[in-house]
Amino acid sequence: MGTHYRSPVNYSITQIEISSEAIFYIYQTLESCGGAISQFQEEIKTSRKKYSTTDDAQECIKNLRSHFEEKMCDDLHTPTILNAALQVALKLMNRILDMLKKRLQKPQKLSNIESLIGLEKEVRDVLDVLGLLSSSTYTAVLTQLKEKALKRAGLTEENILQRIEERALARKESDFELADQIRSDLTPKGIALLDFGNDTIWRPCVPVKPAKALDQQIL
Repeated sequence: MGTHYRSPVNYSITQIEISSEAIFYIYQTLESCGGAISQFQEEIKTSRKKYSTTDDAQECIKNLRSHFEEKMCDDLHTPTILNAALQVALKLMNRILDMLKKRLQKPQKLSNIESLIGLEKEVRDVLDVLGLLSSSTYTAVLTQLKEKALKRAGLTEENILQRIEERALARKESDFELADQIRSDLTPKGIALLDFGNDTIWRPCVPVKPAKALDQQIL
């Protein structure tokens, strides 16, 4: 397969894990985006005025399309697209999602929704060309990726939820050293803990070896 490309194709485990993490982030963003769009869809339909996407969204869509076409014409740079070109669009989508949680004037709110619709379509188009657009729901894809991460880590979701509870208790008792240790223990196994206020969720990540292990390898 590598003979079809001018650049060497990287099939390393590390590169696959990096791309897998990127896919999870993409589908997680799409899931949140879909939820926001459906929440305001009726309001968009009943609005007499049509709102356009924001300038930031228009520029982002234009740049994503241009970058994607450039990489596809030069070579099949799927990892580059997943880990670079799409990231700007995804970050903007998440920024808009955060804005929609605030009290916004109707024009600003609906303009942001239109921006999400445009960005979601562009991201889906890119995934479709790359063969990464699943026929399953966003939630189903995320569940599959989580199951693969659990299998790789040799853990069950119950194991992780228990660790999250232990960490929450440690934080409550101001034992931040233990809380950090619990998170650090899971990271090398490809499990990341993310805090949102008082809540903690987990998601797959690239397994990162502890610094001590890396030092031993160097020695």
